[in-house]
Amino acid sequence: MIDPLFQPIIINQMEVKNRIFMPAMHLNMAGNYAVNDRLVDFYVERALGGAGMITVGYATVDELSGNPGNIGAHKDIHIPGLTRLATAIRDNGARSSVQLNHAGRYNHSMLTGGKQPVAPSPIASRLTRETPHELDIAEIETIILRFAQAAERVKKAGFDAVEILSGTGYLISEFMSPLTNKREDRYGGDFSGRIRFGLEIISAVREAVGADFPLLVRMNGNEFMKGGSSRHDLQEYSIQLEKAGVDALCINVGWHEAQVPQIVTEVPRGVFGYLARGIKERIRIPVIASHRINDPDLAREMIADGYCDMVALGRALIADPYFPEKARCGHDADIVHCVACGQGCFDNLFKMKSVECLCNPRAGYERSRTISKTDTPLSVTVIGGGAAGMSAAIAAAERGHCVTIHEASNHLGGQLLLAGAPPGREEFLELAEDLKRQVKLSGAAVVLNSRVNEQFLQESRPEAIIISTGGRPITPSISGADLPHVVQAWDILTEKVVTGQHIVIIGGGAVGIETALLLAEKGTLSGKALKFLLVHGAESVEDLYGLATRGSRDVTVIEMLDQFGTNFGKSTRWGMLQDIERYGVKTRATARVIEITATCVRVECEGRTEEIPADTVVLAVGTRAFNPLQEMVADSGIPYRVAGDALRPAMVFDAVHQGFAAGREIC
Repeated sequence: MIDPLFQPIIINQMEVKNRIFMPAMHLNMAGNYAVNDRLVDFYVERALGGAGMITVGYATVDELSGNPGNIGAHKDIHIPGLTRLATAIRDNGARSSVQLNHAGRYNHSMLTGGKQPVAPSPIASRLTRETPHELDIAEIETIILRFAQAAERVKKAGFDAVEILSGTGYLISEFMSPLTNKREDRYGGDFSGRIRFGLEIISAVREAVGADFPLLVRMNGNEFMKGGSSRHDLQEYSIQLEKAGVDALCINVGWHEAQVPQIVTEVPRGVFGYLARGIKERIRIPVIASHRINDPDLAREMIADGYCDMVALGRALIADPYFPEKARCGHDADIVHCVACGQGCFDNLFKMKSVECLCNPRAGYERSRTISKTDTPLSVTVIGGGAAGMSAAIAAAERGHCVTIHEASNHLGGQLLLAGAPPGREEFLELAEDLKRQVKLSGAAVVLNSRVNEQFLQESRPEAIIISTGGRPITPSISGADLPHVVQAWDILTEKVVTGQHIVIIGGGAVGIETALLLAEKGTLSGKALKFLLVHGAESVEDLYGLATRGSRDVTVIEMLDQFGTNFGKSTRWGMLQDIERYGVKTRATARVIEITATCVRVECEGRTEEIPADTVVLAVGTRAFNPLQEMVADSGIPYRVAGDALRPAMVFDAVHQGFAAGREIC
């Protein structure tokens, strides 16, 4: 049977060996615009992993278009570095392109040496809070020329293609949108005026690189901005791009300001494929679908069903660079799937750090975190089979040690099973399965229902131990916390208890918010039920929305701080807080719990005492390290390391990375 994912495709006159396209993602790895070893190593690994085409960037076209963490393409001095990167990708089996972009008003003066960002009109960005300089005609013409000159450098450097970013709220899409373009000259006004800037860039780039050099555009299928360019506007724009000489379109979604989640876990896999299909139906050039495609079967289905000609796998290839080769060889089950947490790939950018990955501790450290075989294999006992323990076992086994995981329960997974319980967080359950599979492939042994004690250590005498016994939920010293209707959030997430109708959750951190959403969805209509009722016109759209968001439980979250969900990553938090409001969860911030009674929770808020009715009270006040074995292991004299929540409670990202480091560092 022909696998649609591994058929070659022609773009202009360039043949790509398969339908897997790695889109440009800002990695913040370049140093003062320069290509360096870290950047080359990162992309070499993805080329070796079997991607058909890799787009790097975005790359700058002038000093105001990006920042020194971007790849530079705005000066000739950047050509040698670009050549090195193009050669590295080509020599390892993939086609290559560079994405060129101008950030426009999304740039920040602190990243440009104090220079004011630019835009079609002086409308402040909600991301930077800065008002940009309005470009005049001469400045617009200069930027168009800079795109063309940068494209010439890309071609000269030896890349196979060039891509222009025409979406995501950056400069070209700022010109397109009536939200950000209030001009009255030829670059503003009606739709044809607003798209002029983008089309003139395409024409200038095409003239600079010639007719035979592949030219791609990455554009929005929907901006998800109220009052902005509509989906139908963008479909018309795609037609104009094809007429202007573009050879392929990669369809992404949303501006950075958009209030529709785009890349996080709650976004269903492949949900935005309909936007690629809407454009593919109107043009003849290849169309690439993107966003939340992290499974080869889904990718195959999207191509076979006519949604697209190629699939863009971005964060999926950060999580597992060898995704394509595993799929090509029929080893789909061995793929480590991106969980769309955003913790390393997106949240790091807000911290001015380079991209990392929860699922793949090697991402961004391909050279420095290489695991070499040891000359002195040891017998290694890993105590605890959660995220940290499994990650440690995989790394230690790859090092060449003889590894056994001893897990006290009857299953591996630990707190990943809690993380994957709330609605929209199921990818963490997939990660638990992926890690279990990697443990098996590594050759590490697993012993379930096994409690390590002093007798075990005396009899087995392992040569090294990794303690990853996890954490336990905290029970606060609140009067009434021991009442029978008071339960831990962990009990809710593992479905060990049944709640009443009126639920008060004490603690508004990540666990409290996720538990609230799980409970708030009880009694709402499923997606399948909603589709049935919608298709048959059984209820109005407004009523269906209510049935999808109003459940059968009354849920209130109490938090001592003035903010909720502070321990979520930035890319996840805003969406979770939107959902709290959307699903009707009540919140009380800066509230101190005084007492839990048989019928209510008594709180003090802003100097007033309030009684909140509750027939179930849920504790979500945090996690404490659970490490009862460290003293015993230390006394045994066996070398040991501690990883995950057993060391200190943190996020899944920390558990996986600490486990990897502990396993890798055993000599």
